[in-house]
Amino acid sequence: MLMKTQNSMHSSDLDPEAGTPVSVKIRERIQAARQRFNANDNISQFIEAGELERLLDEVEEKMKGVLSSLVIDTDNDHNTEGTARRVAKMYVNEVFRGRFVAPPAITEFPNAEHLNELMIVGPITVRSACSHHFCPVLGQIWIGVLPNQHTNVIGLSKYARLTEWIMGRPQIQEEAVVQLADLIQEKTQPDGLAIVMEASHFCMSWRGVKDMDSKMINSVMRGAFLKDNNLRREFLSLIPRKG
Repeated sequence: MLMKTQNSMHSSDLDPEAGTPVSVKIRERIQAARQRFNANDNISQFIEAGELERLLDEVEEKMKGVLSSLVIDTDNDHNTEGTARRVAKMYVNEVFRGRFVAPPAITEFPNAEHLNELMIVGPITVRSACSHHFCPVLGQIWIGVLPNQHTNVIGLSKYARLTEWIMGRPQIQEEAVVQLADLIQEKTQPDGLAIVMEASHFCMSWRGVKDMDSKMINSVMRGAFLKDNNLRREFLSLIPRKG
């Protein structure tokens, strides 16, 4: 019987997972933990050091296949020569970054002055993508918070960072606002929380019906904003929405 010498053994002989795509490894960890990995879920806890760069490489290779199937000559077309890599970087490092990285560090301070008046933050610019067509979703968000003496206080810029993290993944607007409300509720524990989002969806203006003026507005009201009509009216009246 012929035996392999140590020098002739390949890395794949020593590591049976050496040829396994990194996306498969990440997916298997998620499934083993019985967790969800929908388009608007964050999966950063299942990604190990160095794997995000390898995932980018994998997406690039898959994107080359998409361009090939679209019958685009990327070998000779100078405009699309590096498109696969650019698109991969856009998805992994920018547009869908909120799926792959941990939430931003948020410093919380006690409400030492026992603030209990309505506070409104906005408009915060929203940049996301519709999970149906991966078309851009662009708009604004306003956040209303009614604190109490036990509420954690966070810096104004942190609301924008939390919004960017939630929106940096394929989203449906109705679900995105709920996710953001859940996150802010967890971080601050206010008596009341209100969020209004107004956005243009390119899946309506760029394709489909191609309606350039259509926008979607939705809201989430919790706690005091849900129970107190006057507080809700005050919040809505103070939002400086265009038109």
